Amino acid sequence: MDKSIIINGEQHPIDVDNEMPLLWFLRDRLEKTGTKFGCGAGLCGACTVHVDGVATRACITPVGMLAGKSITTIEGLSENGDHPLQKAWLNNNVPQCGYCQAGQIMNAAGFLATNPTPTAEEIDSAMQGNICRCGTYQRIKKAIGEAAFELAKEVS
Repeated sequence: MDKSIIINGEQHPIDVDNEMPLLWFLRDRLEKTGTKFGCGAGLCGACTVHVDGVATRACITPVGMLAGKSITTIEGLSENGDHPLQKAWLNNNVPQCGYCQAGQIMNAAGFLATNPTPTAEEIDSAMQGNICRCGTYQRIKKAIGEAAFELAKEVS
């Protein structure tokens, strides 16, 4: 069995204990520090990455379970930081402390991939698992709606 994973398009051997959380593999082994530690229990969403396109909490996902999988971190979402969500985040002044933002953006990107034209209620529902201690929820919601509109324009 392949004991490696693809992270942001690059193959990496899994050369750590299989139980090591993906979060620490990313941060400590690969020095990809955009993914943040929040609660350590998969409740706050700060550590959200994509595993085969699905938003996943990296703090509770053992790296050994990911052999052969493709992981995308905030660093891999857009090479130039110009993903529509990243641009909408700036346009709507979403970040305050910024700590939760990578997880918020990654969760939103996973959501928009499955629901490209969400209602306001669907955005609220999809983002409930991501905590923002600064309380910028209304700006987050507006930014996701704006990004959805921009992504729809790219497709048409």
